This record gives sequence, C-alpha cells and structure tokens, in this order.
Amino acid sequence: MVNGVLLDEMEKIIEKSTKQTVKQKRIIEAAISAFSEKGYSNTSTSELAKIAEVSEGTIFKHYATKENLLLSLIVPFLKDFFPTIVNDILGEFMNDKCSFEEFLRAFITNRSAFFKENREIFQVVIKEIIYKEELKNELLPYILENGYKCIVEVIEVFKQRGEIKEMPNSFIIKMLGSAIGGFFVSNFVLLNKQSVSNAEIEEMVFFILNGLGQPSQ
Repeated sequence: MVNGVLLDEMEKIIEKSTKQTVKQKRIIEAAISAFSEKGYSNTSTSELAKIAEVSEGTIFKHYATKENLLLSLIVPFLKDFFPTIVNDILGEFMNDKCSFEEFLRAFITNRSAFFKENREIFQVVIKEIIYKEELKNELLPYILENGYKCIVEVIEVFKQRGEIKEMPNSFIIKMLGSAIGGFFVSNFVLLNKQSVSNAEIEEMVFFILNGLGQPSQ
C-alpha cells in the first residue's frame, strides 16, 4: 500500500468480502474495474450498470450517487487498514541514519506519487469530507486516533536527536498535518494539478524545517 494504486488494493479486499449482496458485489467489482481503466470522472453510472449487468436504477437504489458508490469502497477500506498503512509508510522511511529533513523529503515525495496515482479518488474523498459533516465526523476522529500514536513515536525519535524543537506533540502534529495536508489538498484538489515538482517538495520541506527544525549549533 505504500506505493500501490488504491483501487487495486480494494479489489483484493472485495473478493474476500461476504457483506454485500450478489448485485452489490457485481456493482462494486464493475466500479473498481471501470474506475481503474477509464478514471472516475470518465465513467458513468450507465456504463457501470452495463458492466455489472444490472439496471442503472439498481445502482441508484443501493448507492444514490456515483460519489456514494466510491465512498462505500473507501470508508470501510480506511477503517480496516489505516493503522497498517500508517505503520508501513512511516516505517519505510525511519532508520537510525535518517535525519528529520530526509524523513520529510522521502515522506512527502512518496505521498505525492501516491496521490498522483489516485488523484481522482483523493479529490472525491476530500470534497465529500468538506461538504458532508457526517462523513467528516466518521473519518477524521478515527484517522487521528489510529495515526496519533505512531506519529508521536516518530516525533520523539527526532526530538531525542535534537532535530525537532521541544513543543507539545499535539501541537507539532497539528502543524505538520495542516502544512502537509494543505500542500496535497491545494495542489491535487484546489489547483487540480496532475503532479507536484521536486522544487515544490523542496520548498515544502524548507518551510517545515524553518518552523520545526532545531537550528544548527
């Protein structure tokens, strides 16, 4: 999951799931296949109905909108696998020789590549979270609860090395989340960019280091 395409991972999970009816499973499998091949925005519900061999009304009956269909894939996936994803991502870049600057650069570069591959899905999820209070209340506390401990462990490592200033961990996480999350949302959602450049990533790293990095003695 560190570098993979999100829909490919979902397909593996859906194959093992027994929670959906036969028709729902066909709709979901059709959605994963079509979204992967043509992209989310280029796939209509009528096309999904044809692939799944159901009526378009059946799709609307179960999911109401194409956005809800996509969310029905993503929300359970995030709830089941978010802790593993966080551990995998952070663990990949942490080692005894890794500096805070190197960690930031590697992490932002990796997630930029991931969001580039999953840009349409990321756009839908962010927009739905912004406009749907119930989805925001369902996902954000869960993400914070399951990611907090792992992120604190990383922060403490760099604090002990003298590479991050002594500030409350909750404040550091809030600032890092705002800065890095804002970087991805502004580029891939608001500006609808296909990718970010290495120069932009370096600017982001520089910005964070000047706020959190311990000045050299």
